[in-house]
Amino acid sequence: MTSRYETATFAGGCFWCMVKPFDELPGIIDVQSGYTGGHVENPSYTQVKEGETGHYEAIQITYDPEVFSYDCLLNLYWPQIDPTDSDGQFIDRGPQYRTAIFYHSSKQKRAAEKSKRVLEEKGPFKEPIVTKILPAYDFYPAEEEHQKFYKKNPAKYKLERVSSGRDAFIDKHWK
Repeated sequence: MTSRYETATFAGGCFWCMVKPFDELPGIIDVQSGYTGGHVENPSYTQVKEGETGHYEAIQITYDPEVFSYDCLLNLYWPQIDPTDSDGQFIDRGPQYRTAIFYHSSKQKRAAEKSKRVLEEKGPFKEPIVTKILPAYDFYPAEEEHQKFYKKNPAKYKLERVSSGRDAFIDKHWK
């Protein structure tokens, strides 16, 4: 039997904050925190956090497109981020915290480009949308303590979302 599942990869700043919005939805098989886009094989959290490996903190989603489409993933991705910030996300600064959509097929690339155009034309932002749309690179899963962080460390997760300014930004611009 051929797998009907597909893969989507998104960078949106701190990967701890990006997993929960996608996790446990119908059609979402798995969401992993990890690193992509850099020049070091199998980087560690410490290496990526230092910002010298070229990696983005990212999430990789395995999903069933018959249940949860790529367009739905994009519609859920954009409101998790500040797509106008080229130097990181919220309190997290540096290249490892930039935003990007990593496409795995020409169909995903077209859908991502279209969603970005719609956001530029109809979205709530006056500043340019700087989120890049890039080909998918090797994805290295983060260490186990970073997987499903919101479940393992709910108090620290909640504090990270609030103290970083992410939740306030989302409430102001997306709700």
